[in-house]
Amino acid sequence: MFSHVMVGCSDLDRSRRFYDAVFGTLGVGPGHLDRHRIFWRSKTGVFAATLPINGEPQTVGNGGTIGFACDTPEKVDAWHAAGVENGGASCEDPPGIRQGPAGQLYLAYLRDPDGNKLCASYRFPKPAAA
Repeated sequence: MFSHVMVGCSDLDRSRRFYDAVFGTLGVGPGHLDRHRIFWRSKTGVFAATLPINGEPQTVGNGGTIGFACDTPEKVDAWHAAGVENGGASCEDPPGIRQGPAGQLYLAYLRDPDGNKLCASYRFPKPAAA
């Protein structure tokens, strides 16, 4: 449905440390620097952080969240811990189970060093119908 997600940042080195750490927990290799942007590529998509090319300061989109799929709750926890250890800030409720209309989810939320809101999620399998 999308080709890539890109967020603004104010410091490429700081963003690289943060995203290399959180994406490393998901099996994504280090970012690739291309002038004023860093790209992380996986089988399921591309994520990028960029210095604003219009020369204006970086700002955070109000109400936006970028979600990353994990295949276990433990990976959600590792993602969250890596983010906090590398300049991110925990936000929302602590990592844990949430009940949603589509079933149980295990979620963790972070703000990256520039304030962008991120979420790692694991969707528990639905119980088999009896």
